[in-house]
Amino acid sequence: MASRMLSAYARSVEAYGNPVLDYWRAIQDARIRVPRKVREMVRRLARDIETPREPWVYDTDRANHALFFIEGFCKHTKGKWGGKPVVLELWQRSLIAAAFGFIDVNTGLRRFRKVMLVVGRKNGKSTLAAAVGLYLLIADGEPGAEIYCAATKKDQAKIIWLEARRMVRKSPALSRRLKCLVAEIVGRERYDGCVMKPLGADSETQDGLNVHGALMDEIHAWQGIDLSNVIVDGMSAREQPMEFITTTAGTVRNGLYDEEYAAASNMLDGIEGFEDDTVLAMIYELDSVDDLTDEANWQKANPGLGTIKNLETLRRKVQKARANPRYMPNLLCKEFDMIATADDAWLSFDEIENPETCELEALRGCYAIGGADLSATTDLTCASLIVRRRGDDKVYVRQHYFIPEKRVEQLEADGKTREAPYRTWEQRGLITICPGNVVDYHQVTEWFLKLYREYEIRPLWVCYDRAFAGYWVQEMADWFDMERIPQGAFTWSQPMKEMGAALAAHRVNYDNNPITKWCLTNTRAKSRNADGIESIEPKKINEKMRIDGTVSLLNAWVGYVKHYEDYMAYVEQAS
Repeated sequence: MASRMLSAYARSVEAYGNPVLDYWRAIQDARIRVPRKVREMVRRLARDIETPREPWVYDTDRANHALFFIEGFCKHTKGKWGGKPVVLELWQRSLIAAAFGFIDVNTGLRRFRKVMLVVGRKNGKSTLAAAVGLYLLIADGEPGAEIYCAATKKDQAKIIWLEARRMVRKSPALSRRLKCLVAEIVGRERYDGCVMKPLGADSETQDGLNVHGALMDEIHAWQGIDLSNVIVDGMSAREQPMEFITTTAGTVRNGLYDEEYAAASNMLDGIEGFEDDTVLAMIYELDSVDDLTDEANWQKANPGLGTIKNLETLRRKVQKARANPRYMPNLLCKEFDMIATADDAWLSFDEIENPETCELEALRGCYAIGGADLSATTDLTCASLIVRRRGDDKVYVRQHYFIPEKRVEQLEADGKTREAPYRTWEQRGLITICPGNVVDYHQVTEWFLKLYREYEIRPLWVCYDRAFAGYWVQEMADWFDMERIPQGAFTWSQPMKEMGAALAAHRVNYDNNPITKWCLTNTRAKSRNADGIESIEPKKINEKMRIDGTVSLLNAWVGYVKHYEDYMAYVEQAS
């Protein structure tokens, strides 16, 4: 038996080749369509295989070992494929090969500790997760491995667990190594101590976990992060644990899905401070609602379309939603992984992204228009300057941010440092962490004065929201012309449209400030229709995100639009 297994494994090594590179070539050759985030993730993986970055290397044997286990021992349990071996598709092979093939060359331990798969329903999530769980249970070389199938409800958690149990019963090789009990799967003989069981947020006990693998299902329904924290805390004694997340998008806002999705998106968007080499995120989604009009784009959210997932069934659902718009939000959410809201996203990442920088010295002696968005405790405070140069059609933006130290310490104590890398940004001089529990507005004033005194950048007007302003306005008025900006769609709408157009055309050089980029990506445009006139205003995509940089810049842009002719006259006179 053992010799036959080794022989089969040797043959599989040659058959598998390198699924990651194969997938990347298929994407490059346009043989398949993937969304922007998946393309970026696979590009990075291929780069790290072809040009390794210390300490990460790709171990072909480790990758093929996982692939061979899944295809050699796991079987489908339902439908037309019931009883037949699992044969992974290229996108699945690439995911598994990357998840288990990348290691730390110095320790031999796995690189990826979190794998996040966002994909439309009926693309084989449960089957893949069950197979991964069984591999982690008995083939990952971890003595006494504990694997938990986790979900917000125990009944939901049982879906992957029951699939794994059926796989064991259909496989003689797995049945010899594992025993299926009423509420858990346990190891036999040399696998004694290994266990797989369902775990819900409503389970009677969540204490004493020693987690090697967590199969986290449909996290879009997880309203809080308590269960996730329990799982992560339970991994602390393991050398190479893995969170394996499988989910569609959902309608629960400000829960675990929004947190994980935002962290993965920021990482893939390359926003400084959000880098994480231990996260593998494959987010299959439509890049925009417009993708729905072209059937060829549907595979962006459904990589198994036409094989695992029935194309004709999806066509009927799309036709139904087009005929009756009330079905459209659920279709976009569950079949295409788009978070459907009543409001439109403001700008795409490609429109926001601008790697251009500008040294302050290049703006010396220029006139500017200032803006500010002040906060008390939770939100950021942001100070902005819009600067134009004679004979230059670019708009130059400088921003600086402020946050109370108490807020940062609270986030660190609660383990919520993923909200934003404030300490890293502080080291770069992009944000000031103010002592105490409130922002010191004197420091905001000092920022404006520093640019005026050291670089002769003079704001002709500083536009602000009177909320929280207090003494700050009087202090600033000793130096600058202060202008109160009423907050709301009536004031913001046209300037926001013009600012958005300028950003999309890449005429705004914001010095590639990662906090500015982060705030812009967190912004959606809330529409207000009155008397047939469309107006917009900035809102957070969800309440945990920060858009203070957007609002500060928008306040300055209101002044820019209002005083454009007078301001440009000053610009033309500047030396």
